[in-house]
Amino acid sequence: MMMSQSKKLSIAFYWHMHQPAYQLSHNGDYLMPWVRLHAVKDYLDMALWTKKFEKLKLNFNFVPALVDSIIDYGENGAHDIHSRLTITPEDNFTDEDKIFILNNFFDANYQTMILPNNEYHRLYQIVQAAGGNDISVLSNQEYADLTALFNLAWTDPSFKTSNSELKKLVKKEKNYTLEDREKIIQIQREIIAKIVPTLKKLAEKNDIEITTSPYYHPILPILLDYKNVKKNPIPDDELSSLKTDLDAKLQTKMALDRMEEVFGKRPKGIWPSEQCVSGKTLEMLSSLGVTWSISDEGILANSINFEFEHDFKGYIKEPYHLLKTYQYKTKNSDIQMIFRESTIPNLISFEYQNHNPIATANDLYDRIKVLQSKILSSPDNEHLLTIALDGENCWENYLEDGASFLKTLYTLITEDDTLETVLISDYLEKSKEKKVLNKISSGSWINRNFKLWVDEPVKDLAWTYLKRVRQDFSEFVKREPLNPNIEAARKELFICEGSDWFWWYGEPNDSGRDNIFDFIFRTRLKNIYRYLDLDTPKYLDEPLTDMSTSKPSKYPRSLITPEINGLNVTNENDIWNNAGFIEIPDGPVLRDSKLFDKIRFGNDENNFYLKFHLNKYIKENSDLSKKTYQMYIYLRKASHRQDLAPVRLINKTRNISPVSMEKFHNEIQIAIRNDKLQLLRIIKAIPGDMWVLEHSKPIEAAYDEVLDLKIPFDILGVKNGETLEFLFINANYGIKDFYIPNETVLAVTRPAVAAVK
Repeated sequence: MMMSQSKKLSIAFYWHMHQPAYQLSHNGDYLMPWVRLHAVKDYLDMALWTKKFEKLKLNFNFVPALVDSIIDYGENGAHDIHSRLTITPEDNFTDEDKIFILNNFFDANYQTMILPNNEYHRLYQIVQAAGGNDISVLSNQEYADLTALFNLAWTDPSFKTSNSELKKLVKKEKNYTLEDREKIIQIQREIIAKIVPTLKKLAEKNDIEITTSPYYHPILPILLDYKNVKKNPIPDDELSSLKTDLDAKLQTKMALDRMEEVFGKRPKGIWPSEQCVSGKTLEMLSSLGVTWSISDEGILANSINFEFEHDFKGYIKEPYHLLKTYQYKTKNSDIQMIFRESTIPNLISFEYQNHNPIATANDLYDRIKVLQSKILSSPDNEHLLTIALDGENCWENYLEDGASFLKTLYTLITEDDTLETVLISDYLEKSKEKKVLNKISSGSWINRNFKLWVDEPVKDLAWTYLKRVRQDFSEFVKREPLNPNIEAARKELFICEGSDWFWWYGEPNDSGRDNIFDFIFRTRLKNIYRYLDLDTPKYLDEPLTDMSTSKPSKYPRSLITPEINGLNVTNENDIWNNAGFIEIPDGPVLRDSKLFDKIRFGNDENNFYLKFHLNKYIKENSDLSKKTYQMYIYLRKASHRQDLAPVRLINKTRNISPVSMEKFHNEIQIAIRNDKLQLLRIIKAIPGDMWVLEHSKPIEAAYDEVLDLKIPFDILGVKNGETLEFLFINANYGIKDFYIPNETVLAVTRPAVAAVK
């Protein structure tokens, strides 16, 4: 996009790197491999882009706990379960080992990491066809190959082409020896060992700025003021007396000290975990000498009472306030604030991966230029666009780990003389046009609140456990202040204050490994008692993941026979609360295009029931509600494999999901337009991968606040005792947007014997 005139626009790329403490003790193996895998795929590679572009400046936030883990892998020879198995002789694999490998060594993006490798894909197909847990389907050598291929898939493509040994190992594809697998892990360690020295050198050259977060990534406003972050406080609640404000300050100071120790320079900025801020948070940061911090555009909007309106493409109509820097007055000294634009990071994280990388990089550049065009009338000369996001978790979803996308994007920006990338501290020190921020609204970068970490029964129970343990710890410290194990116990306490445990507990998030997160959390709490030689409370033996009773689980709790009335579930005793459910994630594009936010499902002896909770954003936006929205349901009997046909919708992108290769025997079409149910029909598969319309099938529907469906099992050919598998596809005019869920199918089972009425 060319412009006849423009004001200079500064851009702060700000990449956040974070992983929790995956160990059960400070010197034990890691229970999950994500530090190691992201270390060989993201942490070094992301920073090395500055060596390829002379004018490129990048900002990185590293959580100290992650830095410790990187050093542990690179210098101390640390292992995780996956790396141990990788270097285990194949003839020594136990049946338990093989089950673990089958269930965990395909944890990689199907399209970008599994499909491109012929042998990895072949093993994937064999295991999938067998149902995932039949250990006899692979030979010992194939198990060994699978461990090697998994690790190679998670190694950055640039290293696989620049490292001659890795290049040979990639080319080999199969029949990996023990020596080969040991070499892969050794090379990974060599890559990891380069991360800290390289970051330090780049920071010294002023190519990058390194900031940090509180040591174990706690949510500062929660630690500082738990009672007041809850939306629904309960009188006399045990948690109302939770006092962790000192912990918040200590975790932040420890972080600043550790980063100065490792990198030789004390960070000036703090990325508060999950960009969660409050007045008390900024007061505390200022008292520690922190000069600036960051949060989200939604927090700025609430703080200045100015809502940033977006058009249908996600462009901000009036970006002036968002492109400014702010000065917030505290009791100690002023602290500067920047606020990220949210659409661009969300596009990078959730949407661009599904499209051509060159086209998406150009789209992002165009979005930047549109923002730049809107400051022509600004009375100021300084404008900062902050693009801040997770720097590690999206790239495996891109082709070439995002290399083409980033190369194109950085080229476009650095070759544009009206744009400049900046280090945030440098920019703030030079800035002369800061705006005064009179108040700061409390909240996070997700929905402007703290709902994903508190105010849910299981999350609150985890906080209750933490509170009880902390109380026992505090009483011990009063009794024995000189005990040499106090600081080790305090470290365990701080680890348990990290955000990740509470993020995965309860609803709505599901890691697929929630039981592991729960086990680590409770083990770390137990460690406190072991350090202090105290009896461990029995309640810490009970998994919190088994205690969710107030909300429906992912699968139905019991049979249901609900009324089909189109009304939302508001009563906690409503029968729909026993249904299964799946939530559809939000995002800059999904927010506008997805028809539903949540789908509940269940059954009785004779019928399959669905409740679709409508996307509130569409309902509240009159322009969007005029569009036609489509949802397709694909169904099949688990035992039935004849007369099936593939999904017949057109792919919008090259993205291939595992479920896209599946076949089904029925399709249900739903279309809503102008807030009315326009279409509801059932389609049947016939031989030859064909579909035909079924006219007279009695699907009962009610559409009001929600959409309710009642589908008789008989019309789907599902008999007593048979399992019905199904998935959903959001679509627009016959072009599929996304699968729900993406990696598998859901299922309900018709009871074997119908109940006697």
